[in-house]
Amino acid sequence: MQENQMHITLSTGRKIDTQHDLTAVERHIVQKLYAWADAVDTVEAFKNKRKQALQAGWNDSGQVIERSVLRQIIDDLEKKVRTKLRHKPGAG
Repeated sequence: MQENQMHITLSTGRKIDTQHDLTAVERHIVQKLYAWADAVDTVEAFKNKRKQALQAGWNDSGQVIERSVLRQIIDDLEKKVRTKLRHKPGAG
């Protein structure tokens, strides 16, 4: 049986194997934030979702410490949100 694996390549070129580099809770948060990155209309809204996700954890399991690898993924995702919003029709 083959496991489903998710690899993330950051804008720096760093490749992250989520199965090995993140905990299950961190993977859940990353998945949640990828979905929110497509849905938010402002960077501030994304930052709020980030804060909420880290405070709630997985199924309200409690606060998650933002380890370096998780921070790098979320920071990179926030940059992508900024770029998306900057190029959105009618923006700036």
